[in-house]
Amino acid sequence: MERRPKAVCRIPAETWPVVEKLLRQEWSPEQISGRLKKEQKVGLSHEWIYQHVLADKRTGGDLYKHLRCQKQRRKRYGTYNRRGKLLNCHSIEERPALVNHRKRLGDWEVDTMFGKDHKQALVTLTERKSRFTLLGKVSPRSAQAVQDQIYRLLFPVRDKVHTLTSDHGKEFAYHQQIAQLLHLKFYFAHPYAAWERGTHENTNGLLRQYFPKKHDLQPVSHKEMDYAMLRLNFRPRKSLRFKTPFEVFYHSSVALTS
Repeated sequence: MERRPKAVCRIPAETWPVVEKLLRQEWSPEQISGRLKKEQKVGLSHEWIYQHVLADKRTGGDLYKHLRCQKQRRKRYGTYNRRGKLLNCHSIEERPALVNHRKRLGDWEVDTMFGKDHKQALVTLTERKSRFTLLGKVSPRSAQAVQDQIYRLLFPVRDKVHTLTSDHGKEFAYHQQIAQLLHLKFYFAHPYAAWERGTHENTNGLLRQYFPKKHDLQPVSHKEMDYAMLRLNFRPRKSLRFKTPFEVFYHSSVALTS
């Protein structure tokens, strides 16, 4: 019989069911390891969790199916002029420097995710400091529909809204109305400068696990969108010292591993 390393013996037996539960919630092994150490003082490395997943796979288990694969994303090419030019835009260069440092809550990034045949889209909003995410569907993807959805999503948390940054998509043509309704400053990143909205690029990558490219968004329900938001907002982030976006955004603490 193969001898198991002694380090495993120091892990309480009741920890592994917790690990498996969190894996099925699409937490990464690193997120599980960091949160267990923070919340329960359990020193379980992410390498051991990966080994546990592999052992489970060898015996016919399905834990490996819940690991998020890192697919290489292809760079999108196109002609900026085809998207149209918006009027009275404020460049990201005019945005206050403190936004870059993530020192306050209330600085958001917005984007749209397309569905099958570009017939529907999801409006996705991410707060820069906490990575807190809000999600809503628009069909058709008109500037009016996008304005209405942004207002609906941000109005309940309007006390935590200072700035909003987007790309130059025509769906943001009503940026001045959005700024006036929500009393915020609206800024636009440079064309083909995805790194200027890196927080949101990362968020959209995580959301693609639930809404893959070419996925038909027409039947997507509010329940499905709420499910994806809960997954992202209650998942600890290494960048947040293994706190969750919800905890940072609402200055709270939630027991997640017990």
